Amino acid sequence: MPLFPAALLFLHLLAAAFWVGGMAAMHFSVRPAAVATLEPPQRLAFMANALSRFFFGVSIAIASSLASGLLLVWTMGGFARVHWNVHAMLGVGLVMMALFLHVRFAPYPRLLRAVAAREWPVAAANLNTIRKLVVVNLALGVLVFVLAIVGQAF
Repeated sequence: MPLFPAALLFLHLLAAAFWVGGMAAMHFSVRPAAVATLEPPQRLAFMANALSRFFFGVSIAIASSLASGLLLVWTMGGFARVHWNVHAMLGVGLVMMALFLHVRFAPYPRLLRAVAAREWPVAAANLNTIRKLVVVNLALGVLVFVLAIVGQAF
C-alpha cells in the first residue's frame, strides 16, 4: 500500500478507535466508578466535566474520520469502485455522527445548565439520556468494525 493511503487508513482507524473505545471506556469504566464512589452532585459534575473533555476529542475524531475516509475512497477511484461495506460503513458512521451531534447540542447543554443550577434530578435525567444514546452509538460503532473486517468476506 502506498504511503499516502496507508497514512489515511492509520488516521481513520485511530479516530474510530478513539471514538468507539472512548465510548466503551466511559460507559463500562468511568460511569460505574463514578456511581460507586461519588454522591449524585459530585458524580453529575464529574461526568459533565469528563464528557466535556471526551466530546472535544470526539469532535476531532469525527472530522478526522470523515476526512480520511472520504480521501481513502477518492484514492480508490470513488464510491463506484469501492466494496459495498465501505458504503455501509459510511452510512452507519453518518448515523453515529448525527446521534453525537444530537447529544452534544441537546441533552449535554441541558446537563451543563442543570449542574450549574444544582438541579440534580434534571441533570440526572439528561445524563441518563446521554448514557442511552451512547449505548446505541457504541453498538453502531462495533457494527462499523464488523463491517470493516467481516464485510470484506462478502
